[in-house]
Formats: sequence, C-alpha cells, structure tokens
Amino acid sequence: MERFHIPFPARINRLGELATDVWWSWQPGARALFRRLDLGVWRATAHNPARMLRTLGADVLQRAADDPEFVRLYDTAVAGLDAAREARGSWFATDGPDVQGKVIAYFSAEFALHQSLPIYAGGLGVLAGDHCKEASDLGVPLVGIGFMYPQGYFHQRVSNDGWQQEHYERINWADAPIETAITPDGRPCITSVPLGDRTVHVAVWRVRVGHVRLYLLDTDLVENAPWDRELSARLYGGDRETRIQQEVILGIGGVRVLRAMGIEPAVWHLNEGHAAFVVLQRIREFIEQGYSFDDALEAVRKSTVFTTHTPVPAGHDAFPYQLVEKHLAGCWGELGPHRPRFLALGEHDNGHGSQFNMTALAMRAAGGINAVSELHGHVTREMWQPMWPDRPVDGVPVQAITNGVHVPTWVAADMRELLTTHLGDDWIRRVDDPEVWRRFDAIPDADLWQVRLTLRAHLFGFIRERARQRWTVERVAPSRIVTHG
Repeated sequence: MERFHIPFPARINRLGELATDVWWSWQPGARALFRRLDLGVWRATAHNPARMLRTLGADVLQRAADDPEFVRLYDTAVAGLDAAREARGSWFATDGPDVQGKVIAYFSAEFALHQSLPIYAGGLGVLAGDHCKEASDLGVPLVGIGFMYPQGYFHQRVSNDGWQQEHYERINWADAPIETAITPDGRPCITSVPLGDRTVHVAVWRVRVGHVRLYLLDTDLVENAPWDRELSARLYGGDRETRIQQEVILGIGGVRVLRAMGIEPAVWHLNEGHAAFVVLQRIREFIEQGYSFDDALEAVRKSTVFTTHTPVPAGHDAFPYQLVEKHLAGCWGELGPHRPRFLALGEHDNGHGSQFNMTALAMRAAGGINAVSELHGHVTREMWQPMWPDRPVDGVPVQAITNGVHVPTWVAADMRELLTTHLGDDWIRRVDDPEVWRRFDAIPDADLWQVRLTLRAHLFGFIRERARQRWTVERVAPSRIVTHG
C-alpha cells in the first residue's frame, strides 16, 4: 500500500515510521514533534500524523530537517520508539525472567487506539486499546486479534429535532496506521475460514502499538462472494446471522492467523464472548494431535482467560442451535464426533429457552474468569450461578479485576505538566505506588483549579468550533453560526 507520495529527507527518514506506530499517540514528545511540523495541518487532520504527512510538500519537510529543535524532538522520539519496541528496561524485562518468550493472545471485537482507526464503539474497545498500550509500556508480549472494519462504527449526529442520525464512512486506508501483515516466509498473510458450506478468505492487517502487535481480520477480498466481503464491513452491524458469522471468523480465523504468523501463545485471553469460538478451533487442534475430548478441553482451560463485561442477560450473545449448526458445519474436522459435547459447553437458558450462549461457552472453557469491578463481580456470579447449581453465589468461580485506564492516554497535557512538577518526573511510571499519591495533597488548590479552568476553556472552545463547522456544512442560517459562542 503506497502511503507517502514524496520521500522524507535523509535526516528525518523515519518520520513515516513514527507516524504509523500508534505509540506516538501517548508520547508528549512525539506529539510535540508533529505539532511543530505544521500546527494548522495537525489540527485540520484531527491529530492524524499519517494523514498529515500525506498532505505536506517537500519544502515543509526539508525545513523541518533543517530545524535544530525539530531534529532534537525527532531523535528523542525515534530513540523512544526503538526502546519501546525492544522493551528495553521495561517492567517485564526485569521482573518476568521466568516467562520470557511467552506470548499472550488477546482477542477482542473492538480496539480503541486512536481516532484515526475508528474500529471501536465504546468501553469494551477502550479497555482493549488501553490494555495494548499498557502492555507496550510494561514490555508485556501481548498480541491482539480483532477486526479491520472498513466502515468502522457509525458517526453519530443529532438532528435539529433531537433524533440520532447514523452515518457510516469508509476508512481511508492510507490515512490509517495499518500495514499488510507479512508471514515469516515473506508473504501477505491470508487465511481461510470454513463458514457453513463455503470457505471465506481473510486478509490480515498489522497495527504497531510500540512493543505490541495487533492483527486485524478483513474479509473484503475479491475472492469472496459479495455478501462475505461485507462480513467485516461494520462493527456490530447486521442481524444475528451476521453476528454469528463474524464471531466464527474472529474466533476460528484468529487462531489460524496466529498459526500462519508463527505465533504460539502461552495464554489466550478472550475479551467478552464474541471471541469464544477460539475454543472450538483449539479443541479441534488438540484432538487432531491425538487428545481425547476431555484432555483437549482441559488443555484449553489451563491456558484460557475470559473477561466478561456485560451486567445484563440481554447483552450476552446467544444464538438458536440451528443457526450455530448451520455456520459451524465446515468447522468440526475430527472434532465432529464430539459435536454434542461441544454444543453443550454453550448451553444456557436465560429464561427464554435454551440457546447457544457465547459467554457460557467461554466460562466453561476458561481456567480463569473475571468481571470488571467488585460490584460487577457480584452481579456476574449471581447471573451465572445456575451454571454451577451445586455452589452458592459466592462460590461461583468469577473473580473481580477492576478496570483501569492507560494513564498517559487519558491525562491532559496541562494536568500532566502540573503533576510532573509536584509529583516528580517518574510519577507516570509509578501510578500504582501509594507513595506517589500521598504527595498529591501538597499541590496548591489554586494550581489545580487553574488547570481545571484551562481545560474547561479548551473544551468549550472545541465544542463551539465543532458546532460552527457542522452548521457551515449543513448551511444553517448565518445568524446562528455567528451568534453561537
């Protein structure tokens, strides 16, 4: 995929590499680098450096290469990127000597890394994206598996009479921080997934997130039928039949992608039930190696972790058995004789009759299950207690690990500067150290309030400008545009 139309000056020849590794997005120095390149274009491209570099002329790039301050920022950013990719001096490198070389495969239907890659809808994606970023900072060998949705998630508009309007817009791939995934033998990674009575071909894109790799599956290939090309078009789009087909491709196709890329995970993490068909593919692989069904299931359990997020029964994907049988028809292989036992792993009745429930499948096949807060842990144990009828609610094997955030992503630059001044240069690497936060009380109230006022002013300025831009496009009355704000 040709991305940049002009060569970069030799002195800053890795600028494009910086722009297409999402690592830059939480690095103040890297962000300052792109702002210095051209502040107006930086803002006009919504802080998307890949898109920005495609719009700049050779003269702008040469001036940057001749600017000592820009070159200083560039050298610092490149050195930081290299250190992040190699995990030099990371927590994992120093504290995890017994598990070096092990890989965690992290499956999720959505990943929120940056607005230049709109393949997320909400909290599930934000958590997955933050996990990737934190794993990079810590040097944890995590590999993500998700979907490359060419139409992303819909843009929301609210009409003048208060109704939500949905608008899908195809991603301009040259502006997104993605590249073709290349297998160890040097070929673009394309795998195939049996789906019903046919085969769907799946291309793979790679996203660099510092030390972390994210592989995104894409069915929009000319080899596929038109309806199969649309399977990965939208996040959470279509009906139940579309959803189960997407989940077959994510789970079974995701395992096959990891095999094609030569990656052998030690731990398989399923972020919500969307990815639970990973279990089917892995049990099938073990049986084809000579395992019994029970031994294969036990091997899967020992290396599978499941995180559930949804606190209401209706939020968990469940499908009629005939729909499951229809779309898994070509997936069984030597697992076929054990089909009833596999289907029993997903059996659950939430009060509307027995169906194949993806969360139930994941729970029965995982060695570790966690909810995302203490309260959610209690709700989850109560909701799923019928799966363990011989245990009281408190005995249901669901732990609670409270969701966190990737601090460098979510702390505003003004607040980060204030905290650095009062907590020390290393506070952001020690956010889990209580001693760091004991210093917080020493920050003058007036300083905190001033930062609060500054950030509020930024927010209202952003809202006013966004409204003016929108109303201009919609050609509303000039008086409304002028008087707003």
